[in-house]
Order: sequence, then C-alpha cells, then structure tokens
Amino acid sequence: MSEQKARTEAQAEAQPEQTGSRGGMVWALVITSVAGFMAALDNLVVTTALPSIREDLGGALHDLEWTVSAYTLTFAVLLMFGAALGDRFGRRRLFIVGLSVFTAASAGAALAPGLETLIAARAVQGVGAAIMMPLTLTLLTAAVPQAKRGMAYGIWGAVNGLAVASGPLIGGSLTEHVSWQWIFWLNVPLGLALLPLARLRLAESYAPGARLDMVGTLLASGGLFGIVYALVRGPIDGWSSATVLISLSAGVVLLAGFIRHGMRHEAPMLPMRLFRSRAFAGINAASLLMFLGMFGSIFLLSQYMQGVLGYSPTEAGLRMLPWTGMPMLISPLAGYLSDRIGGRPVVAAGLFLQAVGLAWYAVVVAVDVSYATQLPALIISGVGMSLYFAPASNLVMSSVRPQEQGIASGANNALREVGGALGIAVMSSIFSAQGGYDSGWDFVNGLEPALWVGSAVVALASVAALCIPSRRSTPGAPGTAAPQQEETLVAV
Repeated sequence: MSEQKARTEAQAEAQPEQTGSRGGMVWALVITSVAGFMAALDNLVVTTALPSIREDLGGALHDLEWTVSAYTLTFAVLLMFGAALGDRFGRRRLFIVGLSVFTAASAGAALAPGLETLIAARAVQGVGAAIMMPLTLTLLTAAVPQAKRGMAYGIWGAVNGLAVASGPLIGGSLTEHVSWQWIFWLNVPLGLALLPLARLRLAESYAPGARLDMVGTLLASGGLFGIVYALVRGPIDGWSSATVLISLSAGVVLLAGFIRHGMRHEAPMLPMRLFRSRAFAGINAASLLMFLGMFGSIFLLSQYMQGVLGYSPTEAGLRMLPWTGMPMLISPLAGYLSDRIGGRPVVAAGLFLQAVGLAWYAVVVAVDVSYATQLPALIISGVGMSLYFAPASNLVMSSVRPQEQGIASGANNALREVGGALGIAVMSSIFSAQGGYDSGWDFVNGLEPALWVGSAVVALASVAALCIPSRRSTPGAPGTAAPQQEETLVAV
C-alpha cells in the first residue's frame, strides 16, 4: 500500500507540470487524435473496397465478412483488456506497443497474398487497436488541464467522427485511383510518424491497483468467436451441421460463463452488477442493436452500389456520405436538444429514424433504382445516426458512479463493436439464404430481407432506449450518477 501511495503522490505532483505545458497539451491532442482516427477509420474503410478485394483475391461472401469482422471482433473483445494493460504496465508504454502492432499489421494486410493472410492481418490490426484506442483518452486526460478537457474531448471526438464519415469515401477513392492495398498502406506512414512523437511527447502514467482479468477475457473472446463463426458458416455448412452446432453451443456456454464470472469475480473485466441499472442496461442494449443493424446494412449496401448499380468505388463512397457523414452536421443540434430535453428521447428518436431509413431502403431497392430514389433513405438514416451518437456517451457516463466511468465507457464501446461483428454475420446469413452474387436481381433478393431485419433490429434498439429512466432520476442512486455531472471520460 505504501508503494501505491507513493506512486499516486508522485503522479499527483507531476500533474501540474504535465498539464501546465501548452505544448505538451497540443502534442497529446494531435497524437491521440491521429491514433484514434486510424483505428476508427479501419472500421468502415474496407467496405467500399470489398468488390475489388473479392475480384483480386477471390473468395465467397463468408470470406469477405471476415475481412471486416476479424477486425471488429478482436477490437471488441480485447478493448477493456487493453485499457487494463495500460493502467497496470504504463499507458504510454502500452500505447506505443498497440500503435506498433497496428502499424505492422496494416503493412501485413497491404502485402497479403491471399484472403486468409488478409483476414489474419486484420485480426492482428484489431489487437493493436484494442490496446491503443482506449489509452488515447487516458493519455489525453493526463495531459490536458481540467478546465480545457471539454474542448479537447470535443476535438478528439470530431476527428473520430470524421474517420467514420470518410471511411467509405477514402476506401473507395484509394481503391479506384491507386489500389485497395493503399487503404492499409495509409496507416503505415502515420504510425511511423506517431511512434517517436509518442515516446518523446507523452508522459507516462499508471492506475494504482489495476488488475488484469485473463479469465474474463478468454471467456468473452471464445464465446463471441464461437457465435460469430457459427453465423458465418451456417449458410455454407447447414444450420444442423456438427461444425455449426458445436461452435454455437460452445459460444453460448462460454458467454454464460463470462456472465457468471462477471457476477462472482472480485474484479471482473465487466461487472454484471452494472446492468442492474436500467439506464446502463438500456443504453448498452440500444448500442449493440443499433450497430448490429447499421454495420450489417453498410456491409451489404456498399457492395450493392458497386456490384448491382455500377457505381465506381469513389462514387459509392460519395453516395454513402448523406448517411455516414450526416453526424458532422447534425451532432451539434442533437447535443443541444439533449441538454434541453434529456438524452433518452433524442436517442430513441434517432434510432427510430434509423429504422425508418433502412425500411425505406428495403422498399425501394432494385437493380435499376436511381440515386434520387435512394437519397431520402440515406438522409433519414444519417439524421437518425446523428441523433444517436451525440447523447449516447453522456447517457453511458451518467448511468454509473464516477469511479466506474472508465469501465462503463469500455463496455459500451466493446458492445458496439460486438454488435457490428454480429450484424455483418447475421445479415450476411440472411442475404445468403435468399440471394447471392449470380445476378443483380439475385443480389437484390438477398439484400431486401436483410434490410428489413436490420430495420426491425434498430427499431428494437429504439424501444430499449425508451427503457432508460428520465434525467430526473435520483442522483447518487446505486449505479447512477448525478445527471448534471460533468463527463470526465468520453466513449472510446
């Protein structure tokens, strides 16, 4: 205890020097924002390159699924573990490790001679991102004075939002005008530039008494992999095949073990007691379902725009901007509305609009549909996504006590990534059962029911959001924080 106390006091003494330097604050903001941009970009940058990857490396739909899911799945299940590693062994040190792994894996993906190698490199990318991404905020928090953190978080969040909005466009432009390999080469010079800057410009910090939950990490990783693998292989091997049944059963058992572990372990990766709070359970259920419907839809629609409608990769990326880029325009208004009327109605309305947008797309989808006919669905979906993103972080943070906000942020973002991986697997399974790549109409026959399922799932997310208590809930109640409390960490 004396050693921990000494370390804590030493950090507290160093803090004024660390946060008092304007240069140090600016460097920390630049380094963490660029690193966050890289990790967020790789969620969606692959989507518009999928037809080119398929043409170059071959492979069926289930292979293409893994080029996206291998990244989101490893990112999701290791995200909280990556944050714990940094707390225990040094946040700057582990940030550099994660950035190095991510950069090397990006080069490996660019050099991949086949689809299997590409999928493996994407999985390693996810490991690097899971270590690097959550530490960007803790390092930024340590470098920025309390009075300026709101502004710093806003810039960091805007850069990450830009990555999500521009992912399909950047991926499409690089694929069309250079090659699909450059969607991965792009990370290499950025990573190599950040590594020495991180070593020289970021200060080291620790979290006293941080523990690693290896058992929880293994249970969550194995369980999610088993379920996603079964969903991907189901349409190919048959839902009653031994491989699919064993994988699905093992995944469910391991996830049940993870839940039990979270209820009984002294310091679990994800304490299940947090879900006793209706607010925490509601916003996390809404987040998982929203990403399930959204990611699965974007995965299929990006291929539809190119393979069926004949758009080039760049044209497809530009045409997706009314959806993916809308948060850059609407989020300030959504934040204002959230402050005035509370986050719950704004999030619920946003999810409802997202569901309407997907349903609209399911109605109009055809082999010869004009872009003008698609545009209302894209705009409605974009507005809905914007209304969800802006207040979601505040809802997550205000649903737990201040000392639990780090865990809450990590859990919410892990569930988002899990939702993305499940969405691609679920909606691709529906697509494969009803359609395929043989012709334009064959693709549309698979896409339409998948979009209807995506719409229904996001509508359920809207219902889950309505279960969140109003902001007039009693401050200080177990599992809640005062609604007016300033957010000290934002979602990673």
